[in-house]
Amino acid sequence: MEVRIFKPAKTAMQSGRNNLKKWVLEFEPTDRAAADQLMGWVGSADTNKQVQLKFETKDEAIAYATKRGFAYTISEEKVRKIKPKAYADNFAADRLFPWTH
Repeated sequence: MEVRIFKPAKTAMQSGRNNLKKWVLEFEPTDRAAADQLMGWVGSADTNKQVQLKFETKDEAIAYATKRGFAYTISEEKVRKIKPKAYADNFAADRLFPWTH
């Protein structure tokens, strides 16, 4: 089985960054999703895609995958540069563009 180890990105619905600290191990899909003939709902026989394991560190996730004999791929985390901002900067005298309504 193949698994993917990654650190999830912040979704558009989140304002905080609390749930982004853990590494996630997900199984790669092995079966195609198909529409049900009667209802039209999309489903699959692969139940492993519902499993999502969370680890504190990347090394713990790698150790789990190697212990179970899974082939894994790692997506490195993207470092976000946070620029500190202040509301007072909107009214600073040395702004590049004057603040107007």
